[in-house]
Amino acid sequence: MDEYLDIWNDVGQPTGKKCLKDEAHQKGWFHPTVHIWFYTNTPSLLLQKRDLSKQTYPGFWDVSVAGHVSAGETILEGALREVKEEIGLDIKQKDLKLIDVRKNTNRFDNGIIDCEFQHVFLAKLETSVSNLKIQEAEVYAVRLFSFKELQKCRLKTHPKYTIVPADMHYYQFVMDSVLKVL
Repeated sequence: MDEYLDIWNDVGQPTGKKCLKDEAHQKGWFHPTVHIWFYTNTPSLLLQKRDLSKQTYPGFWDVSVAGHVSAGETILEGALREVKEEIGLDIKQKDLKLIDVRKNTNRFDNGIIDCEFQHVFLAKLETSVSNLKIQEAEVYAVRLFSFKELQKCRLKTHPKYTIVPADMHYYQFVMDSVLKVL
């Protein structure tokens, strides 16, 4: 099922228009998304392995929870919905700490032009990873990564795990942000 998204202009303001997600990705229209990074005191970050059927970066490890904000939803409503859908957690708005809004554009060989304003949140993981209920067809697996492991992933020297090759400074920014709240 394809979802409708609100279309934003290139400075992050709603245009009042909406379209199907596939159309936004075909035409390269900006839209809001959410990234929720769950952390522990260790410190570590929860990452999800993208399902093998995903159109982009199948099988790569990525942000704890990420997704599109549906048309008519607020950013926080979209974040809470995505957390519930992808890992089965019911959290509250007060559990989310906004740390950045990132303008990001990616062009993929399969024709997708993904133009997003990513609303990046931190949330403390208050339960065991074994209690999470992952969403089939979206998430293949989840696990905690120590900061040492994630640094190896950033440097592409980890022998076992490959993270989405985003701006590698983004991962460092998230880790630094976690250290500031601990």
